[in-house]
Amino acid sequence: MNIAVLGAQWGDEGKGKIVDLLTPNFSVVCRYQGGHNAGHTVYANGRKFVLRLLPSGILHDGITCVIGNGVVVDPQALFAEIDEVSAAGVRIGDRLIISDKAHLILPYHRELDLLSEARRGERKIGTTSRGIGPAYEDKIARRGVRVGDLANREALREAVEHNVAARNRIIGDTTMDPRRVLDELQAAWERMSPWVTDVSLFLARARAVGRPIMFEGAQGTLLDIDHGTYPYVTSSNATVGGVCTGLGVPPRAIDGVLGVAKAYTTRVGEGPLPSELTGELGNRLRESGQEFGAVTGRPRRCGWYDAVAVRYAVRINGLDALALTKLDVLDGLPELQVCTSYRIRGASLTEMPGDVAQLAACEPVYETIAGWTSPTAGVRRYEELPREARAYVSRLEEITGVPAAIISTGSAREDTIIRQGSVAAKWFAP
Repeated sequence: MNIAVLGAQWGDEGKGKIVDLLTPNFSVVCRYQGGHNAGHTVYANGRKFVLRLLPSGILHDGITCVIGNGVVVDPQALFAEIDEVSAAGVRIGDRLIISDKAHLILPYHRELDLLSEARRGERKIGTTSRGIGPAYEDKIARRGVRVGDLANREALREAVEHNVAARNRIIGDTTMDPRRVLDELQAAWERMSPWVTDVSLFLARARAVGRPIMFEGAQGTLLDIDHGTYPYVTSSNATVGGVCTGLGVPPRAIDGVLGVAKAYTTRVGEGPLPSELTGELGNRLRESGQEFGAVTGRPRRCGWYDAVAVRYAVRINGLDALALTKLDVLDGLPELQVCTSYRIRGASLTEMPGDVAQLAACEPVYETIAGWTSPTAGVRRYEELPREARAYVSRLEEITGVPAAIISTGSAREDTIIRQGSVAAKWFAP
């Protein structure tokens, strides 16, 4: 069985832990979009790993990890990550596969990203300024450089010289030398080439022999370029449709979709967040949940669980189940709030509006649920959760419309409840 695991909120939901946890049930783990702006945090064997480009299955021996054509790859960031995990004892070898059609992030993309954000002024998006957006812009404008292009030095030279000349016209303060960029790319190709192949063909052959595949998304549904809170979004399709376009597999290759959602809500960067909490409660969630970006270190905005947003993710992605993470962060709160609908100019909304200005004007409508005093941290059996915590999970299932098949109660792999009898239990080994 092949499943997609993706974010059901604004990213940072804990996808890295969930993918790592489930990896032993699969043979291949594939990233289908995004770049090294993603930060999938995994705690394994007493160590913390922050995976940016490498799929979160890389920590398991014998698993083939795939970087699809929908990902934009900064070669230097990729090599630094490979060196980091290798130094920690993770053997990469021939377990990594990179699509020859994946687009590259080049030095001028980072500069253009910084310039673009600075020019937006008060309308800034809050990007990570790692060149992700400009690399996708070049892809859509058909002037991008793909991994496979590195094998054709003459064509590569023409493309780089053209793009660097355009960069020099835009950024007049300094001049970039295309020869330096070409030299960097030549060195990158020498190291990268053994991993480069036709990913679509590889996955077709893997499916033909019955190898189970997990498709790993980055960011989250509400950051999707088409279906997120535009323009405060990422530059790729983080929703389930990105699996097909980002890896070259047909829709029927996806047998199930697991959405990952926190037991509350967070967001990094600009844009509306209807259930946002400020003051003491917001700080309490941020500090208790260690809500700081794994890649940027930026503090995340925190709020109560937004069921309207998660229901939207259920609809857009056809979610079969949720993995509910960070339940333990809510330990000790006397009561909890859940946003069940929005109110705007006296009218009630039970579905997320598509217009970002309208969403920003929405006020959350809350339902109060009793909190719990007994700790959930480290609990590994559903029956051992406090009664109030089970009632909270049950209510989230009711108003979201899908079961919580997995509940995370801590950062370690073992601090997880996999609920037997749920609709998705067949996907996972106990």
